Amino acid sequence: MRPTSTVDRPSNVSESLARGRLGIPSVIFFVLSAAAPLTVVAGVVTTGYGVIGVTGIPLAFLLVAAVLALFSVGYVAMSRRVENAGAFYAYVSRGLGRPAGVAAAWVALTAYNALQVGLYGTIGVAAEPVLDRIFGGHPHWSIVALVAWALVGVLGLLRVDINGRVLAALLVAEIVVVLIFDLGQLGNPAGGEVSFAGFAPDNLFVPGVGAVLVLAVLGFVGFESAVVFSEESKDPKRTVPLATYLSVVIVAALYALSSWTMAVAVGPDQIVSEAGEQSVGLIFNLAAAHLGDTAVTIGQVLFLTSVLAAMISFHNTTARYAFALGRERVLPAVFGRTSPRSGAPQAASVAQSVFGLLVILLYAVNGWDPVVKLFFWVGTTGGFGVLLLIATTSVAVIAYFARSGGDETLWRRVIAPVLATLALFVIIWLAVSNFANLLGVAPDSPLRWIAPAVFPVVAALGINWALVLRRRRPDTYARIGLGAASAAAAVKPEAPANTEVTR
Repeated sequence: MRPTSTVDRPSNVSESLARGRLGIPSVIFFVLSAAAPLTVVAGVVTTGYGVIGVTGIPLAFLLVAAVLALFSVGYVAMSRRVENAGAFYAYVSRGLGRPAGVAAAWVALTAYNALQVGLYGTIGVAAEPVLDRIFGGHPHWSIVALVAWALVGVLGLLRVDINGRVLAALLVAEIVVVLIFDLGQLGNPAGGEVSFAGFAPDNLFVPGVGAVLVLAVLGFVGFESAVVFSEESKDPKRTVPLATYLSVVIVAALYALSSWTMAVAVGPDQIVSEAGEQSVGLIFNLAAAHLGDTAVTIGQVLFLTSVLAAMISFHNTTARYAFALGRERVLPAVFGRTSPRSGAPQAASVAQSVFGLLVILLYAVNGWDPVVKLFFWVGTTGGFGVLLLIATTSVAVIAYFARSGGDETLWRRVIAPVLATLALFVIIWLAVSNFANLLGVAPDSPLRWIAPAVFPVVAALGINWALVLRRRRPDTYARIGLGAASAAAAVKPEAPANTEVTR
């Protein structure tokens, strides 16, 4: 019979993610699937044109890509030193101290859950034209959402590389169709002339620029998740940097091209009114005019799978954040357990599924608009939360390397992170100033302040919880940010804690 003292000790096997299952392509598929190319092109871009009324969206994507590329310099440099599924949480813990790290973790869980459940609000709309063509009608949006919820929940319990293969198939087809649509639009310019007005600074730096920049950031959300899968990568020190940089480049090129060709096909003087009138249907109506009904049908099917792929990716990312917190006992220990068979974060994945189910039922029972009040309001707010996390992590990178610069160059540990931090805080300031435009509500609407205020409140609660842990459970507090090493630290409490974390 085992000694009683060992019963509650964590297992290094059950509390470790499956290693060596993801190569560079698989990680990129996870990252780009979260970015959801066709969903962004059909939904986010048309929203930027039609609701906000800013025509410099192609330039906005390139500008945000430049800022995120600067951020990535320090981010991936730190990834070579800190390997943890709770990326932002671990980095902020190491750079700014444990209380700030727990605050970042709570903000991350809130933001990624918002992004994940927000997608359930649009899956019904994405499925309508496909189901109408096949069955001559469609069920209530919540039925479609529940089917998608069940599929995502099952995949979340399977091996991570199986999820990667599903995303690969969906993503490749999706990108090919987006590029075909782009060629059709570029080959049929309004008035017979290709206009580059979308890249003119005068068309971006106008009232509403902050809202457009946040929408552009929302289009990139997911690029940072390469680090989340570092523990399951075959060669994290090579996989994470390549996947991060390639994702930023691919997303920037695809979105700038697509938003530009859309304006070319409609005309820069008509894109705002047409996008406002046709919304998501604009890109498919253009495809029908230029490429025929078959292309539209394929595009509509892939729009549906694009939303589904983003759900799968965000589900996996959210579950791994909860797993990282459970492993270190910041959340209940059950969240730090993985499936012995698949290596997936089982309890964390189930918890995320339960939350998604509750949200779907809540909106369905109350008859709330799933597109505006779930997909748009909740999802956009989640994107703003990720922007706050990126900015905070950028500060943490600077602080971390100020204490332990090691062999990193001045560019990686100081110059690039400082430039990125300054740019990110400017975008945040512009975003808060333009939040009413971002949500499409009146300037005096309480929602324009309530939505962004959620994250400071959540962060404050996270800091308070960290201080409670420091006072009541100092052993747990000492393991915050250690990642896989936290399990070993729990088994051998006499071992000294990582000296890089001292607060």
